[in-house]
Amino acid sequence: MSFCMKQLMSLSLIAVLGLSGFGLLWADEGPPMGPRTLVVALDGTGDFVSLQEAVDAAKKGDTVFVKAGEYHQDVTIHSKEKIKFVGAGVNQVTIAGRDIVVGALHVGKWPYGATDIEISDMTINDHGGHAVGLFNGQGLVLRRLKINGMLFSQQVHDVRIEDCDIGGSETTGAQFADSEAVMIGNIIHDNDHGVSIAGKSTVRLERNVITRSLFEAVVVSGLAHAVIVSNTLVKNGGGAAFLGQSQSDVSGNVVGLNRVGFLIAPSSRTTTSFNAFFNTEGDYLRVGEPNQPAPELKAQSDITGDPYFVDPLHDDFRLRLDTPLLKIGQFPYLGALAPAATSARRSTDK
Repeated sequence: MSFCMKQLMSLSLIAVLGLSGFGLLWADEGPPMGPRTLVVALDGTGDFVSLQEAVDAAKKGDTVFVKAGEYHQDVTIHSKEKIKFVGAGVNQVTIAGRDIVVGALHVGKWPYGATDIEISDMTINDHGGHAVGLFNGQGLVLRRLKINGMLFSQQVHDVRIEDCDIGGSETTGAQFADSEAVMIGNIIHDNDHGVSIAGKSTVRLERNVITRSLFEAVVVSGLAHAVIVSNTLVKNGGGAAFLGQSQSDVSGNVVGLNRVGFLIAPSSRTTTSFNAFFNTEGDYLRVGEPNQPAPELKAQSDITGDPYFVDPLHDDFRLRLDTPLLKIGQFPYLGALAPAATSARRSTDK
């Protein structure tokens, strides 16, 4: 048999196999599907009624969209990559949790993580001790959330939390253990402590307002490293405490209307510059029994005196135009909030 005849017989066999089923199997797979939007609705008008079932069904690139309603459910996002979990709005969607589960929303669980997850535009309530738990994940973004209770994270990396309202925890508003995170532009209020950065965490706090903490607005402890820049820490028991062997770079903050400003342990390494203080019982204290005033720790670039907030009685902590805190060092203004006229212009521009 010639070589050409053998080739023709082989091609014929392939064609027969395709017609007998192999080709049909290949055809059934079809081209890869594009990103989908899976809709959750309590009234049955979506694809799912259960938040968990929708998340479990989501594949890489998909969005789970939650329609308005109060969901007495909990949800855990784990073993997922590149999905979005989006509510109809912070005032329209509430995840309230279930009786038997601690926390209402979890990302990752031991030993399973989650990667490149975005969560936005909903309210999440405390349930059994915390509202949101982040465990063993990376590339997590939390945006425009109202979190009524604790946000707890452990061994997560590349986390970004922005434009969120975090308050009402009987312990800590946002707690980081052995995690890497950035918090930008959040309002953190009415907690025992505002933000706790512990273990070997590395966290950057930038342009957050932390207010009405029973104790400190920020606590950095253990071997943690913190960068605290351009925040407004106001009406707390204390501005910030730097404990253990932690390392912190602290600059451009307004620390006012607290009992004390900074509490610094001798074992910590804390560098401060261009901070503005206006507190009742001292701006710098050294940890001791009792804590001792330590005016020698004050940086030469620090500013002391009334920051001239717009209306501190009603929690408007924007700076007035006659504030002394404009054009300080490399900062156009100190603290988290732009002067009142600038803020008004930005609102109009939007």
